[in-house]
Amino acid sequence: MLVPFLIMLREGIEAALIVGIIASYLKQTGRGEWMPAVWIGVFLALALALLVGGGLEMMSAEFPQRQQELFEGIVGLIAVAILSSMVFWMRKVARSIKHALHASLDAALSNSKNQVYALIAMVFFAVAREGLETVFFLLAVFQQSEGPGAPIGALLGLILAIGVGFAIYSGSMRLNLSLFFRWTGLFILVVAAGILSTSVQAMHEAGRWNHLQSVVFDISATLPMDGPLGSVLAGMFGYQDAPTVSTLSVYLIYLIGALVLFFLPHPRVVSLPTKPDHHHHHSSSVTNK
Repeated sequence: MLVPFLIMLREGIEAALIVGIIASYLKQTGRGEWMPAVWIGVFLALALALLVGGGLEMMSAEFPQRQQELFEGIVGLIAVAILSSMVFWMRKVARSIKHALHASLDAALSNSKNQVYALIAMVFFAVAREGLETVFFLLAVFQQSEGPGAPIGALLGLILAIGVGFAIYSGSMRLNLSLFFRWTGLFILVVAAGILSTSVQAMHEAGRWNHLQSVVFDISATLPMDGPLGSVLAGMFGYQDAPTVSTLSVYLIYLIGALVLFFLPHPRVVSLPTKPDHHHHHSSSVTNK
């Protein structure tokens, strides 16, 4: 329940942040009448995400067992790829995102003929990206956990994210976004490693991956996956009580590689801002060196 909650919270705040920056920029530059186009973009993107999610879920329900395992494996792999790129993308652009959005807004609104469509498209793609990321991620999580906990967690995360989005937009809340994204990013990489190893396991059960299947260690007697603690660990970090060489090595290689990349010092930025408030425009100047 915690995993989908945090995922939705992070993705929701990313999306809310983007929409909030667009909305406040329109307000500041006296283009408030464009707001309906922004909302149309948001709703279209959400509709697309729901359609894709629902469609994939219904499709997988039709599959026979082995294909279902294959589908689970593929969704898991896509989720890991998307998640990793999302975490590193956000790490790169967290500083300059405001500047970049302002620039693309100006570009969208400078073309007098199709302004509305350009604006709708811009918001649509920004929100749709977050939405589709979330869909794949939640599909992977829902497939690996039973019961109502996961959907409830996701819903709570989304509600809280919308609240935080409004609070940031109205200026009543200052969130240290770079810290927030750094910690959630770290958590997501650990979760992604678990999804990756579970996907390799699913590929094996689908008969697609039969190499390196010897069991490294078996602690199913001490900490079984279906026990109270084991099931929590399995749901959160993809814990397996008798991992094979392939699942364990995939887990470790991904996690170590991702963490090294994640903690490498950022080449373009010399010092981290000490002030929690980094909404000033000068922060965008460090990006284009």
